[in-house]
Amino acid sequence: MKIIFAGTPQFAASALAALHKKHQIVAVLTQPDRKAGRGMQISASAVKQLALQYQLSVLQPVTLKSPEVQQEIAALDADVVIVAAYGLILPEAILKLPPYGCLNIHASLLPRWRGAAPIQRAIQAGDEESGITIMQMDEGLDTGAILLQHSCSITKNDTAQTLHDKLAEQGASSILEALHLLQEDHLIPVRQDETKACYAAKLLKGEARIDWRNDAQVIELTVRAFNPFPVCHSDLNGVMIKIWQASLCADKHGKPGAVIAVDSCGITVACGKEALRIELLQRSGGKVQPAAEFLQAVPISIGDCFTVN
Repeated sequence: MKIIFAGTPQFAASALAALHKKHQIVAVLTQPDRKAGRGMQISASAVKQLALQYQLSVLQPVTLKSPEVQQEIAALDADVVIVAAYGLILPEAILKLPPYGCLNIHASLLPRWRGAAPIQRAIQAGDEESGITIMQMDEGLDTGAILLQHSCSITKNDTAQTLHDKLAEQGASSILEALHLLQEDHLIPVRQDETKACYAAKLLKGEARIDWRNDAQVIELTVRAFNPFPVCHSDLNGVMIKIWQASLCADKHGKPGAVIAVDSCGITVACGKEALRIELLQRSGGKVQPAAEFLQAVPISIGDCFTVN
């Protein structure tokens, strides 16, 4: 099939790699190059980097609402548009262009977790499973008909990064399956159940500041959900500390934010209910370290107290 692929981050690049092996990619749409990293250097998206490696045509419009851009896309005469974490809204004029429409690779079991951050919100909510939905796009936000779904378990150790990687691989295989079934006319669109819909809001850096008055389980889920971005953090003795990995201590209690145990396994901090053992952490400007190694450079004692919120 002749495909226009639209995507930006690494999640989308995995799908592009799979599609490139099986189909003809007539063009790749991706977000304009932006500043990124500590040096804030202009950087191309993961999808653009891969597309250039494959010597594919790359288009980086700021908007798809322009008649000129729409004419350029129409001239490509693609059979289908495949979208994965692109970041721009497809207007009706684009949605109606290809014979097979526009298919979206979404990292959740729709209608649960529509929106920008389905992977992180699923972990944060304590969901036991996520998955991939291949959806026929319409003008709504992830509201189109479901064409194919595959589930994926969320383990107790999954972070946003590990779940992302599993779903990226699953998304790549799922879109190949969907295109095969589409060509065979074996895909049956199923309308989403609006009563089960929920929204995965974009992550805000302010959400990553830990409020130790929350239950330890809530904080532990958020630590996993916000790894590797924006990373949960808290202040201790005037130093901002990022928390990359932690575990529950159901038998420990104390004043929220207070350090109630320190050993080679971690730094145990009391929460609104139960406690949290910090196992992997990082001080501002430093490297990520296991607790035992961190404590050699930054002494922390029982009775020290993290800022509560």
